[in-house]
Amino acid sequence: MNFISSFFSIQSPKQQSKGGKKKPLKAPKKEGKEYDDDDLAFQNKQKEDAKALKEMQDRAKSGGPLSGGGIKKSGKK
Repeated sequence: MNFISSFFSIQSPKQQSKGGKKKPLKAPKKEGKEYDDDDLAFQNKQKEDAKALKEMQDRAKSGGPLSGGGIKKSGKK
């Protein structure tokens, strides 16, 4: 065995240890789904609900009472 072949056969400390993080396997690319009428209707309903929720959040951020109750007084004088 000559010097060069013996030099390359020695493993570095990183190669000797078998622990550590391993690279995750790549997932195959997803194919485009075909949606039927029920799926499209459900997606549209979710978009409308999200839009309504955002409007309600904007109203809540603007301040003012959320309900008409206000501060209740005890009636005692």
